[in-house]
Amino acid sequence: MSEQNNESAAETAQEPSVQQQVGGEEVKNGSVKVEDEDAGANATDSRTSGVSTPAPVELSKSAINAQRKSYFLEQQQNLNKQKVSDSAKRFKYLIGLTDLFRHFIDARAKSDPQFKEMLEEVEAHHEEEKKKSGGGGSDHRHRKTEKEEDAELLNDEAGGEDASTVFTESPGYIHGQMRDYQVQGLNWMVSLYENNISGILADEMGLGKTLQTVAFLGYLRYIRGISGPHIVIVPKSTLDNWNKEFKRWTPEVSTLVLTGDKETRAQLINDRLLSCDFDVCISSYEIVLKEKSQLKKFAWQYIIVDEAHRIKNEESQLSQIIRLFNSRNRLLVTGTPLQNNLHELWALLNFILPDVFSDSQVFDEWFEGQGGDQDSVVKQLHKVLRPFLLRRVKADVEKSLLPKIETNLYIGMSDMQLQWYQKILEKDIDAVNGAVGKREKTRLLNIVMQLRKCCNHPYLFEGAEPGPPYTTDEHLVYNCGKMMILDKLLKRFQQNGNRVLVFSQMSRMLDVLEDYCLFRGYKYCRIDGQTAHEDRITAIDEYNKPDSEKFVFLLTTRAGGLGINLTTADTVVLYDSDWNPQADLQAMDRAHRIGQTKQVRVFRFVTENAIEEKVLERAAQKLRLDQLVIQQGRAQTAQNTTTQSDLIGMIQHGASEMFNQKSGTLNQQSMTEDDIDAILAKGEEKTAELNSKYEKLGLDELQRFSMDSAYEWNGQDFKNKDKKKKGVVQVNWINPGKRERKENYSIDSYYKEMLYNSSSKNSNGKQQAPRAPKQIHIQDHQFYPQRLVDLQEKETSYYRKTVGYKVPLPEGKDKDLESREAERQLEQQEIDEAEPLTAEEEEEKKTLAQEGFGNWTRRDFHNFIQSSAKHGRKNLKEIASEFEDKTEAEVRQYAKVFWNRYTEIEGYDRFLSQIESGEEKSKKTKQHMELIKKKVEMYQAPLQQLQIVYSVTQAKKQYSEDEDRFLVVQMYKFGLDAENLYERIRDAIRDSPLFRFDWFFLSRTPIELSRRCTTLITNIVREMDSSASNGKRKSSGAPEDKQKKKVKHSKRSASVESS
Repeated sequence: MSEQNNESAAETAQEPSVQQQVGGEEVKNGSVKVEDEDAGANATDSRTSGVSTPAPVELSKSAINAQRKSYFLEQQQNLNKQKVSDSAKRFKYLIGLTDLFRHFIDARAKSDPQFKEMLEEVEAHHEEEKKKSGGGGSDHRHRKTEKEEDAELLNDEAGGEDASTVFTESPGYIHGQMRDYQVQGLNWMVSLYENNISGILADEMGLGKTLQTVAFLGYLRYIRGISGPHIVIVPKSTLDNWNKEFKRWTPEVSTLVLTGDKETRAQLINDRLLSCDFDVCISSYEIVLKEKSQLKKFAWQYIIVDEAHRIKNEESQLSQIIRLFNSRNRLLVTGTPLQNNLHELWALLNFILPDVFSDSQVFDEWFEGQGGDQDSVVKQLHKVLRPFLLRRVKADVEKSLLPKIETNLYIGMSDMQLQWYQKILEKDIDAVNGAVGKREKTRLLNIVMQLRKCCNHPYLFEGAEPGPPYTTDEHLVYNCGKMMILDKLLKRFQQNGNRVLVFSQMSRMLDVLEDYCLFRGYKYCRIDGQTAHEDRITAIDEYNKPDSEKFVFLLTTRAGGLGINLTTADTVVLYDSDWNPQADLQAMDRAHRIGQTKQVRVFRFVTENAIEEKVLERAAQKLRLDQLVIQQGRAQTAQNTTTQSDLIGMIQHGASEMFNQKSGTLNQQSMTEDDIDAILAKGEEKTAELNSKYEKLGLDELQRFSMDSAYEWNGQDFKNKDKKKKGVVQVNWINPGKRERKENYSIDSYYKEMLYNSSSKNSNGKQQAPRAPKQIHIQDHQFYPQRLVDLQEKETSYYRKTVGYKVPLPEGKDKDLESREAERQLEQQEIDEAEPLTAEEEEEKKTLAQEGFGNWTRRDFHNFIQSSAKHGRKNLKEIASEFEDKTEAEVRQYAKVFWNRYTEIEGYDRFLSQIESGEEKSKKTKQHMELIKKKVEMYQAPLQQLQIVYSVTQAKKQYSEDEDRFLVVQMYKFGLDAENLYERIRDAIRDSPLFRFDWFFLSRTPIELSRRCTTLITNIVREMDSSASNGKRKSSGAPEDKQKKKVKHSKRSASVESS
C-alpha cells in the first residue's frame, strides 16, 4: 500500500475492533470491564493515577472517544502541573551554573509575565538560601561566619539523609550484566533526572548506548515507580533492535512497535496506543511524522531520540514536530561528537532546554553582542552543554579500571579538641543523657553538629583560635588530631608522586586547609558552593593539565561531588563523612572513573571514640540497605530519617571516656613515621571488620537492626524497660567531670538566637503588638465560649494602653493610604478608650476558662478526627482506645460538643469529609470481607479448589492461580481491616513451603501485594454481584459439582492444606 499519504492512519480506525481499551478500562462489544491492575507492572504507573474507573455500562463509539479525550486531557493537565514545579527546580540549578543561562532566562521573562512571576519566586528562594549559606563573613578568613555555616549544617543534618540514587553495580532488574562504564552512564542519566534536566548520551558507537537507555527507563519503572508512557524515536533500520534490547534486558517492560502500512498502524493505534496498552512506544522518524496527531495526545514522561543528528537542524520537519510533543524530559542518543557549528549547538540547547533557549532572535542578538567571534561563542556553548553531555570513546573504556582501596583512619584528639568536646557535652548534659522530650530533636541536632565541628578542627568555633593577631603557624596543625595525620600523609604523598583530593562538608574547614596549604607551600585549587561556574572550569582545567604544579584540590563534598572529572589525582582524603553515604561515593568517583590509569586510594578520617564513629556506622548500614533495595529492583522507600534515639546514641558514644581523659591522645612532637604506619594498619583492620559486619546482613536483618540497635547496649535490651516514662529515652546516665569552668559557651542560648532571632519580632522583622500576660491561648477546636474571647481582647487592649503601645500603619499601596490610616486610627482609639476588667468580669473570665477543652491539643484533635474516620463517629469506645491520656468519658464529652459545634472550627468541611470518607471506606471494607468470606466458605479445600473468575485480560496476569488462591485465603484468615495486613501476608508467603522456590512471589513487596489483592477483590465482588443478580452460581465454581469429582491432592498441596 502506498505510504505517500501522510495523514494519520488512525482516521480509518473510528470503528472499534473486537476489543478496545479506554483510558485503562477494557471495552469488549461496547461494555466496560475493569482491567487486571497488575497487568501493567509491579510499579505505580503515572498514567492511571487519579483516574476513576467507571461502573460497567454500555458505551457507544462517541462515548468511547469522549472518555479517551477526557483521559488524555487530564494526563496533559497533570503533566503541565508537574512541569511547573520541575521548572522551578531546574532554574534554581541552572542559575547557579553560569551567567549565560541568566541572560536567556531574563530575556524570556521580559516577554512572558507568567514565566517572570515563577522566576521571581525561584530567585527569592535562591537569594534566601545564599544568605543562609553565607555571603561572606566578617572574620579574618572572609568567607563564611560560624553562624552562617552552622545554619547551613543544621539544615543539612536535619534533612541530610535525602539520598540520590547511585548504582555501584549492574541493577538487579537488568537480566544480564552491565559493564562498569555503562553503570556510570546510568548514574549520569539518573543524576540528570533528579535535577529535572534533559541530556545527550553521546558515547562512541559500540559502547552500549541502547542498553544504558533501557536500564535508565528500568530505573524509572522499578525504583521511581514510573512505568511510562515513554516514546523512543529511532531510524527505521533499528526498530527491531531496540525492541529486542527491551525484551532481552527488561522483558517485563511492555513495548509497542508502531510501524507497518496504514491498516496495520490503524489497528495498533486503536487496539494498543490509544488504550495505553504499553509502557514504551518505539517508532521511526517517518511514522512519527505520519502519526503526529495521535502521538501529540500523550503526556510523555520521556522522549528519547536515537541517532539524534536529525534534531541538530531546528528547521527540519522532524525537529519541529517532536518539539510539539508534551514531555517531562528528553534524552538524545547519538554516536557522533558535537561539531563546532553554532547552529547545531543552538539547536541542541533549544531541544534539551526549551524553556530557557526558546527564542533564536534573542540568541542572534546575544551572538552579535559577543563581537561576532564564532570561535569564542562556540567555546562558551560547549561549556554550557558540558553538564548535559556524556561522551566516552572506546580508548577510554578499554583500559581496565582498578578497584579503589578504601581505608578508614581512626584518629585521636588534640588537647584543645578534647577540652572543647567536653565543654559541648557539659553545657547540655541533660540532652546528652537523653532526658529530653519528644520534640527536642532540633536541640540534639545542634549538639551533633557542634561535636562534628570539634572533630574537624577547634578553630571552627569563634574565639578558639589564638589571636589577634592571627598567625598562620604550626598551631594550625598541632591543635587538631586530623591535621596532624594529614600533615604527615601529605608529605608522604608528595614524595611518592601522588596527587590528592581533600573533601570536607564544611567550607570553613576548607578555609583552614587553605591556610595550611599556604603555610606548607603546597600548590592547590579549591571549589566550594560559592565558586562561580567559570572559576570551577578554570580550576579543574588547571589541575588536570599535563605537568600541572597543583598538588592538592580542596572541595566541599556536595559542591565537588558531581560533574567533575579529576582522574589526574590518585588519592582521595575524606576529611569528614557526609550524612548521606551516596555523596561520599560520588566524591570518590571524581578520581575513580573512566580515564584513571592508577590505583586509587581513599582515606576517610574518623575521630576515634567520638560521634564520627557512629555517623560512619550509620552511613555504612544505610549504604548496604540502599544497595540491597536498589539491586533487587524494588521501588524506593521513604528515607529513614535519623531518630531521636539515634542522635542520643551518637552523642553518648565515647562521652564517658571523654570526661575521664585529662589530655588528648595525639601529640605532634612525639609522632613518628612508625606511628603513622600503625594508624594505617589499624585503619585497614577496622575497615575490614566494619565492611564484613554489614556485608553479611540481608535486607530484613538490616531493617530489624536499624529499628532495634538503638535500644541495645552491652547486651541488654532497654526498649521496653520502662514504658511509664513516656518521651524520655532510657539510657545510661553520664556524669560530667567535676571541675570549675567559665561560662563562655552556651549552645542553647546560641541557637535560640540563631533559630528564633528575637521573639518580639515577626518573620518580617517588624515589631509585634504586645499581648496581655497570662492569657489562655484559645484554639477553635477547644470550644471555649465566645464571651471568653471578648473578655481577653478587652484585657489585651487595656494592657496595650498601659504600656503606651502605638498602632503602626498597616502595609499597603500608596493609593490605599487614607483607608489604612483610618484603620490605624480606629484600632488606636479602641486601645486609648480601653478600660480594665471589673471584678465581676475577672470572676466571669475564670469561670468561662473552665468550660472549654483546654487540655485538648491540636494533636489530640487530629487524633480524634483520624480515629473517627477509622472506627466511625459512633464507635466512641474504639475512638477512646486510640488516646493514651484520655478516658472514655472525656472522649464522649468532647465528641458530644464537637458534633454540636463543629461548624465553629476553621475548615470544618475538610475534617467532616475526612470522617465521612473513612466511614464509607470501613463500610466498603466490611462488605468486601463478607463477600470474601462467602466465597472461601463455598469450598472444603479453598487452597486447592477455589476458583477465581478473571477479567478478559487474564492472559496478561503475572500471578499464578495458586498464588491468587493463597492471597484470597490469607485475606479471609487475617481480615481486610487487620493491622499491617500486607506485611503479614508477605510473611505468610515466606513461611509457606508451597512457594519455597517461587522467587517472583517471595520477592513481592507489601505494596505490590496490596495492588494484587485489590484486583482479586474486584474480581470476587464482580463475580458475587453477578451471581446474586442471576440467582445462581456459575457451574464452574459450584462446590456441589466439585464434590462429585474426585480431587487428587499432591504431596505439595496436602502440605499447604495442613499448614
